[in-house]
Amino acid sequence: MIGRYRRRWQQAKVRPGDGSPPAPYRFWQLFSRSMFVLELPGPYGRPDVFEVDVRYYADSSTTASPAALYRNGVQVHRSRIPVVFPVPGGCIEVATSAFGLKRIHYVRDDGHEEVLRPHPRSHEGLRARFGRRFPRTSSVVSALAVCVLLAGLAVALPKTAETLTHIPVVAEHVGAFTSPVRLPVWATVTLAVAGAFAALERALTLRHHWLLDMHTSD
Repeated sequence: MIGRYRRRWQQAKVRPGDGSPPAPYRFWQLFSRSMFVLELPGPYGRPDVFEVDVRYYADSSTTASPAALYRNGVQVHRSRIPVVFPVPGGCIEVATSAFGLKRIHYVRDDGHEEVLRPHPRSHEGLRARFGRRFPRTSSVVSALAVCVLLAGLAVALPKTAETLTHIPVVAEHVGAFTSPVRLPVWATVTLAVAGAFAALERALTLRHHWLLDMHTSD
């Protein structure tokens, strides 16, 4: 029920596009822009090509919209993020985290989901190419990212509980909790830096879990 209302709200934000073509992807846009492609059956036997252009730093002061949908090279919709773009047979859901995209899926009317294909020059596309060329190394990198985030979570949860239970009203009812984890400054900084890289790796591969990646969500 909540998901249905959220989807309707996100669809209501969609505005008509201006009919412009998508701008070419430039190498200096590596960490400020993402592009993804989806091909769906067209009415005359040829596939319709849908492109989603995401600009991470776009707002009301910029000419580009945070998210735009193109159909066969023509902008048909634009919106703020998160957004649900209507397309034939379903919709495209777009959502971001602090480190990039966490969702860009084609959701069919029957509920089946499919991740869109990244532009080959984008950082997601480069990461996907690395995964195809070096599958074992890619799997190790992904596993290390999960381990780093789990370690960060193991440190953060007791610290959060300690902070909350030292609030006088809370401490009065449940008592004060002291975290058993005490890291030196260098270890805290190292874990924070490693966590940032791990979160970026997760975003590049479009992996997201509500608990594991909760500190990276917008």
